[in-house]
Amino acid sequence: MTKFRCSAESLGRAEPLRGTASTVRAFLLLEFPGAWGRDIFTDSRLPGPVKEHLARAASPHGVKPLLIRRHGRHDAGLRVFAAYADPHQPRMETAVLDRIDDLTDLSLDALGRGDRLGLDSHSAPVFLTCTHGRHDTCCAELGRPVAAALAATHSECSWEVSHIGGDRFAANVLVMPDGLYYGRVTAASASSLAERHFAGQLSLDELRGRSGYPFAVQAAEGFLREQTGMTATRALRLLSRKASGDHWTVRFDGADGAGWQVRLSVERKAAELLTCAARRPDVAPSYRLHDISRLTPPRDGTG
Repeated sequence: MTKFRCSAESLGRAEPLRGTASTVRAFLLLEFPGAWGRDIFTDSRLPGPVKEHLARAASPHGVKPLLIRRHGRHDAGLRVFAAYADPHQPRMETAVLDRIDDLTDLSLDALGRGDRLGLDSHSAPVFLTCTHGRHDTCCAELGRPVAAALAATHSECSWEVSHIGGDRFAANVLVMPDGLYYGRVTAASASSLAERHFAGQLSLDELRGRSGYPFAVQAAEGFLREQTGMTATRALRLLSRKASGDHWTVRFDGADGAGWQVRLSVERKAAELLTCAARRPDVAPSYRLHDISRLTPPRDGTG
């Protein structure tokens, strides 16, 4: 009997990627090369005070703590990144800790508010590949080849990361500080994705969404980019969003001065097993595009 794999099932039913990125802006990335366990708060070998500090920050302050490690190597010290994935002005800070317990000195409530923590500014992107096999089998089987490919071509900015959501879209890559979630990345496409990001371009075929936006806004951006072919990372700026039940109207301003309106609706399809370890089916939302309209002409008068 063939073993159930959530990623194969998702691909088989042609589940769209757009609008599926976790909705979060504040991230804390902590290097921890030891065993992660299924849940980083309860099952990892982090010291008790560090676990408590992370757990306190996660829910009330909206910070997403993640564990990271280098693929196949360990540098001196323990690297920490504090990132705020604002869709328009993302930023990230970093430091190397002498002791993991020093993490408790960081004000994670400030990070949740979008404030700086006084660490070193870090302008280079960070590529995080989910390889958290204890959480989901697909993340290990499909994530590790991608992590190896990125380590071979972009070693200084690539890391493995604990569970980031969307196991069925493995291999998943999160690009910080932009909060860009990519899914169904392969070892063959990973390096190209990184190169495109350095060139200020998105990989639309693998884009799940931008974590600083709600799901429906992520989907609206995806529909608009797919229809217009806009791939520049900063090509669009959110102007407004309005929800009426399951119907959304989202407006963007384009870098060329063109305004766009996207109308879409949320749909709920049949329940499915969404992870390899799921014990019961669940319903994931999907999005149907109604129309895209141009609100203003571009500045050069074309179109």
